[in-house]
Amino acid sequence: MIEHSFTCPYCWENISVLVDTSIPNQNYIEDCEVCCNPFQIYLKTNNTELIHFQAVSIEQ
Repeated sequence: MIEHSFTCPYCWENISVLVDTSIPNQNYIEDCEVCCNPFQIYLKTNNTELIHFQAVSIEQ
């Protein structure tokens, strides 16, 4: 697992998530630890490194 930091699409605070690099393609919803708004995470890995990471707001 690796830690990845990014900017929340709602409050613009820098937050981090743990990424399991053993799963190549991931898509899940996470809540911001600062503002509590949900966002969708899309990521791709290749066993040991993060290739693509995107966190987007969820239309409500």
